[in-house]
Amino acid sequence: MNPTSSADYSAQSSSTFTYKDFTWCLSLFGTAVGAGVLFLPIKAGAGGFWPLVILALIAAPMTWFAHKSLARFVLSAKNPNADITDTVEEHFGKAGANLITFAYFFAIYPIVLIYGVGITNTVDSFLVNQIGMESIPRWLLSGGLITAMTAGVVFGKELMLRATSAMVYPLVFILLALSVYLIPEWNRSMIEVTPDWSAMPAVVWLAIPIIVFSFNHSPIISQFAKEQRRQHGDDAVRKTDAITGGAAIMLMGFVMFFVFSVVLSLSPEQLAMAKEQNISVLSYLANAHESPLISYLGPLVAFAAITSSYFGHFLGAHEGLVGLIKSRSKAPVTVVEKGSLVFIVITTWIVAIINPSILDMIETMGAPMIAAILFLMPVIAMRKVPAMAKYKTSAPVQIFTTICGLAAITSVIYGAF
Repeated sequence: MNPTSSADYSAQSSSTFTYKDFTWCLSLFGTAVGAGVLFLPIKAGAGGFWPLVILALIAAPMTWFAHKSLARFVLSAKNPNADITDTVEEHFGKAGANLITFAYFFAIYPIVLIYGVGITNTVDSFLVNQIGMESIPRWLLSGGLITAMTAGVVFGKELMLRATSAMVYPLVFILLALSVYLIPEWNRSMIEVTPDWSAMPAVVWLAIPIIVFSFNHSPIISQFAKEQRRQHGDDAVRKTDAITGGAAIMLMGFVMFFVFSVVLSLSPEQLAMAKEQNISVLSYLANAHESPLISYLGPLVAFAAITSSYFGHFLGAHEGLVGLIKSRSKAPVTVVEKGSLVFIVITTWIVAIINPSILDMIETMGAPMIAAILFLMPVIAMRKVPAMAKYKTSAPVQIFTTICGLAAITSVIYGAF
């Protein structure tokens, strides 16, 4: 055998897009497609049809540039087995690692709270509108649902992880089928709304956080980048760029088709009503349509999406909180773990009873922390860390990524006033 054939094969495999790369695209895509997508049409369509077109055009590059930069950040570590926390510690020291752990927890924990509210409202709407029951007292319904979902995580973690992984692709297929099913319902009511061009920049700006939240697949980027580095060595950056680009295109095509299909099948007043009722767009469609298919399938898909998202985010929030407390406390690990679990369950229950606006929570609590880690941290590292020199993206990409990250964070401040 030619001694260079192995190296030649490695170079060839890193430059061609393989079936394995496609499965990674699906994994990144599946991580992003969750409950956030069910609320995206309500917010993205609220400003009218033309701002939605602009959001659709920037969603793919925004998603790709941010995630490929984060993958490059992980690849820059000296240790090939380093995850994102190890890489932060290497580049920014222990203080930086503690800051990122703190930020990660506060990026994930609010999402658990959001899903506590979402699952309560989805089930309540289904029981009242589809089953014809009286509303169960909110404190009892939310407590029962959150306890049941948390018990699934605690006592059947492996089973729940396998179940949620298996749910992603049927969920994607059903959402695609619903998008096609709604085509006959499309109308011109959204297109005929005369756009206020002077307000257009503000409308787009305020919608960026929900795009960040709905397209985010940063939780899997660390493991993804490590695997590409193990397989392709120094050529891993070419692979991570290609695969994150493929995932961004898939998200753009599938998610935005779903958003446009829903928005075009409803009127501006109906979207406003869905926001006021604080329910996912699928639950609203179930209540607004006479079709038995949508009436029952919509809430079930919403339930599956929120439940699957809750499992993964609960585990992440619990691990993050345990890590934060352990680094600052000498309490036994079992006490910290149980105390953290009780804290998350009780606070999620309290928030579910209060029933704040889900979209407001996404915009003010979830998206800004995600944007700081996903959009800003890698760009700062490219500018400040010598090890990132060969992993730098081009200046226009860095500028665009920074602008999107700052927009997601500052829109929260703007929206508050």
